[in-house]
Amino acid sequence: MNDCINASSENEFYIVAFSMSSMGRLGLFLGLLIIYLVAFLGNLTIIVLVCMVPKLHTPMYFFLCNLAIVDITSTSTCIPKLLAITLTQNHGISFNCCMSQMFFFLLCANGEIFTLTSMAYDRYVAICNPLQYYSIMRKNVYMVMAAISWMIAIFNALSHTVLTSILQFCDSHNVDNFFCDLNSVIALSSTDTTSRKVFMFIETVIISFVQFLLTIISYIFIFSAILKIHTSAGRMKAFSSCTSHLITVILFYGPLMFLYMKPQSEASKEQDMLLSMLYMVAVPMLNPLVYSLRNKEVREAILTLVKEIKIMIYLQG
Repeated sequence: MNDCINASSENEFYIVAFSMSSMGRLGLFLGLLIIYLVAFLGNLTIIVLVCMVPKLHTPMYFFLCNLAIVDITSTSTCIPKLLAITLTQNHGISFNCCMSQMFFFLLCANGEIFTLTSMAYDRYVAICNPLQYYSIMRKNVYMVMAAISWMIAIFNALSHTVLTSILQFCDSHNVDNFFCDLNSVIALSSTDTTSRKVFMFIETVIISFVQFLLTIISYIFIFSAILKIHTSAGRMKAFSSCTSHLITVILFYGPLMFLYMKPQSEASKEQDMLLSMLYMVAVPMLNPLVYSLRNKEVREAILTLVKEIKIMIYLQG
């Protein structure tokens, strides 16, 4: 009997996820459900605010809206399936669903990287060239930046997914992760994947490292410009305008770069899953909180929207 999986197979992969007791699974389910709902509702709130409050119709909040879309898509790609596995103990996932999950995960990872870089450039222009900000960051400019970012993210995710889908998987069908991660799936292949691993490494360096380097360079210029401001109040105001983005960059790149650049080993698989959980679940939940708690404009927009809703309810009643 042929137990190999390929693109034409109806067989399943099996997501190993976390091994724990019944009470542990219940705690994991409740914890994940709460975090997922907080992340979903928090990012949805950001999207609604940016779309409905005219004061937030600026380049920075446009990119923040893109980031919120990425976070909602990312968490919705993997967490509902993990919740179902935790609740039902049915670890099976069809080949096509696994490839779809991989595609959307890669799309969101790339989308977040490019969005964070675009936001870094926006903050660079705002602080280093404040008088020319609105002439440089025109609507057509930041719309094109976002469109190019999404196009590259789609192409990159699609290429990895297609290259993975044509592999053969004969030795094992157990994905040693809580979702169909690219590295975890390729590790199962009975095909020689040396060339694909080289391609993945080069692509990771080109996209992740270069984009991270561009972000770092932007902040070198930003900090240099801030230090040249004569008053402490001016320096504090300039720095506070980019702290939310800086925190988000650290939260995202920290576990991501450590996970993909470190050597793989059997002993590190549990650690890998925890790191994946950090940037796939915790970061999307924290992003809206970071921007709402540290950003006066977002807090004011929330209050404005709440007042408008109350007025509408009052008038209808």
